[in-house]
Order: sequence, then C-alpha cells, then structure tokens
Amino acid sequence: MPELPEVNTVRKGFHETVLNLKIIDVQVHDEKIFRNCSGNVFESVLEGRSFIDTYRQGKYFFGDLDDGSSVLFHLGMTGDIIYYSDEEDRPKYERFHIALENDLKVGFNDPRKFARILFLPDRSAYIEEIKLGPDALIISRDDFREIFKGRNTSLKAVLLNQKLIAGLGNLYADEICYQAKIHPGSRAGTLTTRQSNRLHSKMQSILKFAVDKEAYYKVYPDKWFWKWRDEKVEPPGGKGKILKAKIAGRTTYWVEGVQKMVG
Repeated sequence: MPELPEVNTVRKGFHETVLNLKIIDVQVHDEKIFRNCSGNVFESVLEGRSFIDTYRQGKYFFGDLDDGSSVLFHLGMTGDIIYYSDEEDRPKYERFHIALENDLKVGFNDPRKFARILFLPDRSAYIEEIKLGPDALIISRDDFREIFKGRNTSLKAVLLNQKLIAGLGNLYADEICYQAKIHPGSRAGTLTTRQSNRLHSKMQSILKFAVDKEAYYKVYPDKWFWKWRDEKVEPPGGKGKILKAKIAGRTTYWVEGVQKMVG
C-alpha cells in the first residue's frame, strides 16, 4: 500500500499538472470508490471549478477547489493518477476522469477498487473528524516522544497507528526500526528519550530521502533494510539473523542481535 513518500509523489504530480485549469467535464465510470456521494453528484460539483492547491497529511492527499471545498484522493492499495490527452492512452482500470481546459485528462486508475474518493466541503473538519495524527515528515522531536509515553502496545503498533502519527506503513516502519536498532516488538512506553530521539531522526531522514527521490525504490541505498529484508541472505557485514513474525497484525522483519528489544 502506498505510504507517505508514494502519496507525496502523486500529490506533487497533481500539483504541477492540474492547478488553476478549469474543469470542463467529469466522467464517472464506476462509482464504487466514492464514499460520501454519488458519481452524478461528484460530476456536478467539480464541473466548472478549478483546483487551486494541494495538501497532504500522512497518506491522505487532498485537492483544494476554488470554492473552498476539497477532494480527498486516498489511493488505497492500487490507486494512481494518470494524465493523458489521447483516448488510446486511457488507463485500463480508470474509474473516473477529469477533463481540463487544456485538453488534458486526469484519470483515476484503480484495478482493485480499494481507493476512497470523498468530496469535502471542509477539509480541516474532515481531518479533525477522523482524528488523523500529525504528519510523520514534519512532527517535532518533542511531540514524537510524547506519543510513546505510557503506551503498553508494541513500537510497531504505534508507528502504524494513523491517529497517532500519519504516513507510515509496514515497509517504512520496519526500515525505521532497523536503522534505529530497536526491535519493532518493543513496548512503546519503555523507550528512553535517547531511543525515541534516534527513532525520530531516522524516520525524518528516511522519509526525506524517499520524498526527494520521489519514492523511486531502485535508487534507495543498498544498505537499507528495504533492499534485502525479505531475502534469504545475510545482513550487510554478516551481523545477526533476519527474523520475521506477526507484530501489530502485520508481517514484520528485524535482525536478531542488531535490533534491541526494549521493555
């Protein structure tokens, strides 16, 4: 499932391509992914409007319209935005498209239909309603540390909880724990200030790198856990052994002897 860097890449493309262009037509082919309105309503509220800005918080990407309303593009597992002008380039699993005044079409492609598209009169009210946590890329070190206090759940569970911190999924959470040398099954409330600060530093550096590289995995450093965690190979330097188990309901990888269990 797309995590913060992947969603930010989609947001960036939308921001650079769509803003301040009048919407002349909207065609919904499959309204299953619309969660709070019908396809007909979605078409009517967008036609004649323009997107004037974008906003992302965690894995949630919003397009802000010129009348103060917004559209939430939650990509789910397979959602993506494809830009095209020729009908022959229309994506195979397009669920709707937005036609702009420059003859460009913005197609929302989603093979598995797990995406969520919402029309929102008030973006801020929606974020407050779902209790979406602070963005993992910009949360301060002190606020990050406060998240763990008094929590008996695993570190992995806290990192994946979008109401506590928004944007992390399974892959980046494991990467952060590996680089911070902390076992993902550690009891969150027992982390020391030093360990929390190290987690925060690694999280910020990993996410910033991934965002800067537009989530292009092939250029991620070879030393990242990402590159070899699910392969039957020795970790770099031959240290430890790669193990896996279900933690917080997710298949989780760590390196025995490198990542310390806390609590």
